[in-house]
Amino acid sequence: MGLLPRLIAPLLLAGLLAGCDASAPRLNAGDPAPPFKLAQPDGKPVNFPDDFRGKPVVVRFWAEWCRFCEKEMKDIEQVWQRHKDQGLTVLAVNVGQDSASVDNYVRKLGVTYPPLVDEKSETARRYGVVGLPTTYFVDREGKIRSKVLGEAEKDTFERLALETMK
Repeated sequence: MGLLPRLIAPLLLAGLLAGCDASAPRLNAGDPAPPFKLAQPDGKPVNFPDDFRGKPVVVRFWAEWCRFCEKEMKDIEQVWQRHKDQGLTVLAVNVGQDSASVDNYVRKLGVTYPPLVDEKSETARRYGVVGLPTTYFVDREGKIRSKVLGEAEKDTFERLALETMK
């Protein structure tokens, strides 16, 4: 991504998200996670929560220009690798970028959990996302267990993921 798009993208996203702030849902622990249908960069559809019934899911909102997202995405990869065989799923919802940008970025980072493309930020608005990164931990019943606005240390992320898996 060139310098100009890196400077403009945060402003555009802030405008998109700010416009929904007053009416943004206030999702709290115990609330059902809003459903969504998005695609991976290769076009493979993902239907949440239907495709993940009975599994703990981390729904993480991010963007390439987010200065806190890169390190955290690599940390999340390590946690996911340790716990994916126990059913932990991570859905990395990119906010406001196209499929090619998302695919290139996750390949560069070496992230293997599924990235999803929310090019028009509709899912981010449905979740009340007002800043990036934002992460929701959703239990096996599809209810939000916890939420982190901003960067989470690897230990905090892992603790919350494990609590969601109970």
